[in-house]
Amino acid sequence: MFTRYIKLLSVSLLLVSTAMAATALPETNAIDDKVNAHMQEENVPGIALAVIENGKVVYKKAYGFRETETETALDADTVMYGASITKFVFSTFVMQLVHEGKLDLDTSIAKLLPNPLPTYERFSDLEGDERWRKLTLRSLLGHTTGFPNFRFFTPDGGFDPDAKLEFFYEPGERYGYSGEGYYIAQLVVEEALGIKTGSELQRRFFDPLGMTRTSLVWRDDFRPNFAQGYAVDGENLGHNMQSNVRAAGSMDTTLNDLSAWVAALMRGKILSNAAFDELLKPVINITSPSQFPTLDNTIDPRNVQLRLSAGLGAETWYGPQGLGFAKGGHNEKTDNMLVCLIEAKKCVVLLSNTAKGDRVFPQIVEFIMGPTGLPWRWKYSSLNK
Repeated sequence: MFTRYIKLLSVSLLLVSTAMAATALPETNAIDDKVNAHMQEENVPGIALAVIENGKVVYKKAYGFRETETETALDADTVMYGASITKFVFSTFVMQLVHEGKLDLDTSIAKLLPNPLPTYERFSDLEGDERWRKLTLRSLLGHTTGFPNFRFFTPDGGFDPDAKLEFFYEPGERYGYSGEGYYIAQLVVEEALGIKTGSELQRRFFDPLGMTRTSLVWRDDFRPNFAQGYAVDGENLGHNMQSNVRAAGSMDTTLNDLSAWVAALMRGKILSNAAFDELLKPVINITSPSQFPTLDNTIDPRNVQLRLSAGLGAETWYGPQGLGFAKGGHNEKTDNMLVCLIEAKKCVVLLSNTAKGDRVFPQIVEFIMGPTGLPWRWKYSSLNK
């Protein structure tokens, strides 16, 4: 797998990668001590952690509380808000459809939609701007649309609830993280094929893998065991109980369920090798100094050495252990992270019910996996110095 990428690596990097791949998982007590220490230091309410090696879950534990007010423990079956981890799951679903010959990544969405994009109410702002015809599923899933993350975010990082959806640069010109792009991708898939994203993910992923507590909409049977979400200052902001399926980020899941899905993906049970390669094939190089704000066109030369790139639903880079990919999920009360190293065949899944991932995730991931090369300063703008 990924032989065409690996051939590009230098001999020295391959030697380092081989040595690092053999690094053993730290002792259980050491992992516990590391996680607990960082949680206590940063006052993190709860973290759910899993480690996958060679397509198998080899470590799994929940720490802290799902509700701090009652000191109710977080566990591996606690329903947590997946946020933008949903994007990677959705992109993987789209790659299944592509592999089945039902969709093409590089066809204009104008040829896939039964009606022009601006005729759909949500995207009527684009009426008169024909650049929407340049959009493809690859550009939508690879964040090269030209849109902001969401239309209500202004170029200076402000918020305008009345803002209209518009292009800030030409589609395909540069990377810019965009949830709006995923709204369009979901529309394209559903309209082109006459299917529903929520039911398809249930049929293709959740049911076969026994992911009984994962859904793209809130279910009342989650209520006995779900995590509250906490702001950085500790305020309880509740749980995102989504009523609509949103490929951009409506998934609820658990540590048990998500780690099972990641393990199956890494075992080749969800995508063929060729489809997995295509999922992580670079769409465009990422040159921005940080992922957010999305419209910052400043160039950071440090990304070139890492070959930081956008795949479909995830970011890729080359570090001391070779090719890696990552996907985060974040809002004002949630922080999640999936990090995988291809050659080492390792992944770490982290779910947290607070927006403090930047303070604890880098240290935990690097402790468990060894040096990954993941540009944390790009992932979290708070670390970009």
